[in-house]
Amino acid sequence: MSIFTRLGDLLRANINDLIDKAEDPEKMVKQIIQDMDRELVKSTQMLGKAMASERQLEKQMNDAKAKSADWENKAKLALQAGDQELAKKAVEEKLKVDEKVTQFTQMYESVHAQTEQIKAQVEELKSKLEEAKSRQAMLIARSQMADTQKDLAQSLGGMNTSENAFAKMDKMEEKIARKEAEAQAFSEISKTGAAAEKDPFAALESNSKVDAEMARLMAELGGTN
Repeated sequence: MSIFTRLGDLLRANINDLIDKAEDPEKMVKQIIQDMDRELVKSTQMLGKAMASERQLEKQMNDAKAKSADWENKAKLALQAGDQELAKKAVEEKLKVDEKVTQFTQMYESVHAQTEQIKAQVEELKSKLEEAKSRQAMLIARSQMADTQKDLAQSLGGMNTSENAFAKMDKMEEKIARKEAEAQAFSEISKTGAAAEKDPFAALESNSKVDAEMARLMAELGGTN
């Protein structure tokens, strides 16, 4: 692929379209800038060569024009001196040089037109490169934000496809509440038992009941004897 074809492709490229088609927009943005940098270096080198050729042809054209003018002056001088034969030779030489003037002029105009075209393309490529560089940070930031939003949406979607996370938390809270209630009940029972053990009057009442029951039983046994 010639540099002019590649340069034309880059100049016609729509950066947003390229990024939309890319699997990784961040890499695509960096690649576009790298491609433009390389092509700008190549096209600048080509422009330098074209300008050098243009200057060379311009010099040859001007030299030929100067020689033509010189032979014309010589022909005039010969005519003024009355030497038509010498004037004729001068005219013949002038006509030969005029042919070269025509050739060099055509070549110069063609190369000049090409040089101007390349120069315009280089300037346009520079402009596009600056645009791409100025938009690089923004495009990368937008890409990263889109990835973050996508990841969050997928995470929320995953939570909704299974049992709702908040429903799970509600069930867990109910289990914990039951455990707390059981713990409180056991705590109250243990406190009641402990209080009874420490109450001396409760112990006396209990012993009195035991003694009365024992006396009853012994009385019954004595009666049977």
